[in-house]
Amino acid sequence: MKSRLVILGGGESGVGAAILAKQKGFEVFVSDRGEIKDKYKSVLKNIDVEWEEGGHTESKILNASEVVKSPGIPDTVPLILKLKERGVAVISEIEFAGRFTDAKMIAITGSNGKTTTTLLTYHILQNAGLNVGLAGNIGDSLAKQVAQNDKDIYVLELSSFQLDGMFEFKADVAMILNITPDHLDRYNNDFEQYADAKFRILQNQNENCHMIYCEDDEVITKRINEIEYKGTKHPFSIKKQLQNGAYLDKDNLIIYTNNKTINMTIQELALQGKHNLYNSMAAGIAGKVLELKKDVIRESLTDFQNVEHRLEEVGKVHGITFVNDSKATNVNSTWYALESFEHPVVWIVGGVDKGNDYEMLKELVTDRVKAIVCLGKDNEKIHDAFEDIIETIVDTDNARDAVNMAYQLSQKGDTVLLSPACASFDLFDNYEDRGHQFKKAVKGL
Repeated sequence: MKSRLVILGGGESGVGAAILAKQKGFEVFVSDRGEIKDKYKSVLKNIDVEWEEGGHTESKILNASEVVKSPGIPDTVPLILKLKERGVAVISEIEFAGRFTDAKMIAITGSNGKTTTTLLTYHILQNAGLNVGLAGNIGDSLAKQVAQNDKDIYVLELSSFQLDGMFEFKADVAMILNITPDHLDRYNNDFEQYADAKFRILQNQNENCHMIYCEDDEVITKRINEIEYKGTKHPFSIKKQLQNGAYLDKDNLIIYTNNKTINMTIQELALQGKHNLYNSMAAGIAGKVLELKKDVIRESLTDFQNVEHRLEEVGKVHGITFVNDSKATNVNSTWYALESFEHPVVWIVGGVDKGNDYEMLKELVTDRVKAIVCLGKDNEKIHDAFEDIIETIVDTDNARDAVNMAYQLSQKGDTVLLSPACASFDLFDNYEDRGHQFKKAVKGL
């Protein structure tokens, strides 16, 4: 009798899992509480997989041998609890796909900088001529690539939600960039639970594996000192010199591993700003761990083009610079963004608050922000947090009004920064939609 794999969620990861499962001889059923996009429906029809949308039929789900769950579905929903009560394993698409490939895995997690570091690491490996895939939270799903065009090595961006559903998966190289409060609504507002999820990236590693981590992050270093780690540690820091990792020496970035050194000035780096220095260090170490040529790593760190919606300069209007950082969906991401600008900033902020604590931003906001434009349905917390330090705070409920208002509040030499510190789905489909609407509004000035 065939194993029955039920897939909850008919998006990129779910449909990828369906492609791979069908290829491997599983009986497959896909169920989505919302609507499945037409492009995914046509894939499911083509591979002859039964699917449903607009709700879950429990009788077709509870009889699963195993369930692959979309990362967006919390572990606490009644259907997942029922499956677990019955002893049905509930796993992530990454866990499932990992069973069917012998590829090396570079896995990257952190509260911020994951996408940039993942793309930068992928860029280095591509430039080195490796047969490399990009997956996880970005690109085509890992399962689809394993099924249709398996690679020798994958660079994976992994959220805590994906890691929650991973058990046997092993990262050959694991990166933990930083751990700051985010998504605490999914972890009973318990920061330790969230940190535990991030550290799952180290599970199953052995003495041949590598861990790349930020020595300047107290949460990470405290935990690393408490665990027994079998592999090789590669810390990076902008505060102190390190062995077997990366550090700053005045204006020089030094990557020192295996008794070999890469030395380049921070001005040469394609990505500027303190947070991006960390990202460049992490990706550079990964290149060294894989014993890639120095020149390839240096060139890749110099010519990389950053991701859309992450500190993306949209253009200048009458000497005012507009920057799209729509991907900043938490307070820490916005801290990094504000920290990148010396000139006066008109800050566009707001959306769906994930339990934000704005306290950590107050010093930067006092120092760099001249006015705040709220973009959200409920902006009360933003007013409460900043009305004592910022004289001008205005409310808007669409991108065009937000951009027009910010433009009116700005003058030559200022920066208008969309860095919402919040999720987007009160007014937009997702952070990409928010970023695109912002860019369209800027072009319309």
